[in-house]
Amino acid sequence: MTLLEKAPAESFREGTVPVLETERLTLRAPHMDDAEAVAILANDLRVAQNTASLPHPYTLADAQSWLAAANNAEDEAIFLATLASGAIIGTCGIKRRRPAAPEGGYHIGYWLGAPYWGKGYATEAARAVIDHAFGDLGHEILYSSARISNPASRRVLEKCGFQWTGVGLYRIRSLASSAPADRFRLDRGIWASLKSWGAARRIV
Repeated sequence: MTLLEKAPAESFREGTVPVLETERLTLRAPHMDDAEAVAILANDLRVAQNTASLPHPYTLADAQSWLAAANNAEDEAIFLATLASGAIIGTCGIKRRRPAAPEGGYHIGYWLGAPYWGKGYATEAARAVIDHAFGDLGHEILYSSARISNPASRRVLEKCGFQWTGVGLYRIRSLASSAPADRFRLDRGIWASLKSWGAARRIV
């Protein structure tokens, strides 16, 4: 990446990614000064092995590289989830996947640091980003996946209305191998019928 490419990336990150507020969380665009907090949370094999792209070990340089690339493209919206205290707990976002991927189109992904598991934060963050995807960005379909060894992530997707569509093999970077994962799909109509969960408040 050249210096000329970095400036518009910062502009896009600040200018077009909104801040979303839920009952307990604020979801905002990531900044370079978040690198240390992201690296601490992501440098955990329990986290990395349930994502496709996180390496392990996960270094400060890895965090800086990810932050430099986040939201560079118009077809992605990447958020950090934070508590009222400002503490970063993880990330959630949507991104267009290449047509050759098992599911083309827009894919929602998320991970939380292990200290924040089991508190409903992942569902809360995912619902906010889903509302943004359908309500603000006008998407018609979202896709996602969860390793079959990760029932907690599957429950998050099911609580958000995603429907199971099959099983596929996904490359897990931290394991340097492939693993089976459940595939899911959420259509706009199903999302609209489930809006009783309450919309996230967009403040920017």
